[in-house]
Amino acid sequence: MVVTSVDRDDLEDGGAEHFAQTIRAIRHRSPATTIEILTPDFLKCPPSALEKVVEARPDVFNHNLETVPGLYPEVRPGARYFHSLRLLQKIKEMDPAMFTKSGIMVGLGEERQAVLQVMDDMRAADVDFLTIGQYLQPTPKHHRVDRFVTPEEFKGYETAAYGKGFLMVSATPLTRSSYHAGDDFARLRAARLEKLGQA
Repeated sequence: MVVTSVDRDDLEDGGAEHFAQTIRAIRHRSPATTIEILTPDFLKCPPSALEKVVEARPDVFNHNLETVPGLYPEVRPGARYFHSLRLLQKIKEMDPAMFTKSGIMVGLGEERQAVLQVMDDMRAADVDFLTIGQYLQPTPKHHRVDRFVTPEEFKGYETAAYGKGFLMVSATPLTRSSYHAGDDFARLRAARLEKLGQA
């Protein structure tokens, strides 16, 4: 199950308590359910906000970087790349066993080298699972599609990402952040056990 929300900048904790309560409620009603959360960046929230969510122990903590840092002013003007990166790193510092996940969309005008640098940044933050998908313009007001990335390029990104040490990678034109989350969790857990030599 995937739990997500819109940005809750109207709340002091950015909606962290809502995430925590939802996770606990699902655990109470259905202990065997795998829970992935997809959160906002908690940009203007106290540190306790992130702590609340991590302490509720979701199986996968997903926060998307969305694009390369050079495109943030155009694509994510209200967000901060290095803040989002640090958030992912903090999750691992609080709970090293928790799976972390992040994703970007391509076709926005990014260069390949910039995508590879994002991979390196994510791995430095110990992110386990990377998703890369084709950006599609949702409305005329949104950033235009710069180009459609070829399946061969996606395969190249996947190969590069595995080479950098991600436990799991989904890189295709149709990849979306939490698509097939349940199946992905089983594969993610198996990949960690294999890496630890316990498979």
